Amino acid sequence: MAESLPFMLAWLAELVFASWLLSYGAEHLAERWGARFVGRTLLSVATTLPEIAIVAYAAKEGSYDTAISAALGSNLLMMTLGLAIMLIIATTKLSKAPMKYIDVKQFKLDTVLLIITAIAGAVMFIDGYEIVDGIIFSAMFAVYLYLAFREIKHEKAERLENEAHGEHHKAKQSKKHFIKALLIFAAGTAGIFIGAEPFIHSLKDMSIESGISVVVLAIIIAPIAGEMPEKISMMILARKGAYGASIAVANVLGSKILNNTLLLAVAVFAAISFRGFTEKIQNNTLLEYQMILVTVITLVAIIPILKNKLGLKTGVMLLILYVVGIGLQAILPSL
Repeated sequence: MAESLPFMLAWLAELVFASWLLSYGAEHLAERWGARFVGRTLLSVATTLPEIAIVAYAAKEGSYDTAISAALGSNLLMMTLGLAIMLIIATTKLSKAPMKYIDVKQFKLDTVLLIITAIAGAVMFIDGYEIVDGIIFSAMFAVYLYLAFREIKHEKAERLENEAHGEHHKAKQSKKHFIKALLIFAAGTAGIFIGAEPFIHSLKDMSIESGISVVVLAIIIAPIAGEMPEKISMMILARKGAYGASIAVANVLGSKILNNTLLLAVAVFAAISFRGFTEKIQNNTLLEYQMILVTVITLVAIIPILKNKLGLKTGVMLLILYVVGIGLQAILPSL
């Protein structure tokens, strides 16, 4: 463990810096493209890159249990612990502009799609994942992107109406900083892409040296590694007040929809690319229980979002839900 620890910390620092670049670029890109769009698409895709690397690496090695468990663990982590930390920061003095609650009624589309994709992913896993399922996951991801793009005009119109008195100044400022924000965002994305794989390898080496089982690696350690950029970005954004919190919420919901569509499609196509078109990610009892548990926890975590307001109490509830979920995940192998 002593040999792997310095490498893990070095690559962790690289990911932290890349995540800061992402959050900075996303906040300023949102001035032109809107908070919901940036959070749903650009930031979600960029911060999902480490998870994609984990799942693709595991699938191409034939470790399908690890690939699917990592994807499931990622959803469990961010829909509970990730969202909880963001809410606790945004609604307390940890934020630069604390709020009593975050209004999330503008995320109805994301909430509905998250419910649909979570249930669809669980149902499709009954007989395992194969090429047809990969195509369906890809199609669902394409539909989500289309709907997100379609809302750009509506959000832009709302923003211009709210800023009618300062419209000229805002447009000038956005034009001046747009290229800079885009370059910083691209640099952050590249940093995550570069740092993800060596961080995963060093984390895995440390786990092997310390004797941690592959189940713990897949369920707990892999999601923490994969979600590190997203968690850091969320915490930074949550401290910036209402606008940053809005991007963070969009990022959580958008990235989890990506996990239920794009990430599972990557797992299927990675398995097919290395094992042939007839390859199938088989279901088993342990994975089936994990799928049911994570789907149920995801749906429970969505309930407060349906009420349109997220506050400190919701954050504490989600934190407890995470502890319960991890506890159940840990005892599943023994059952």
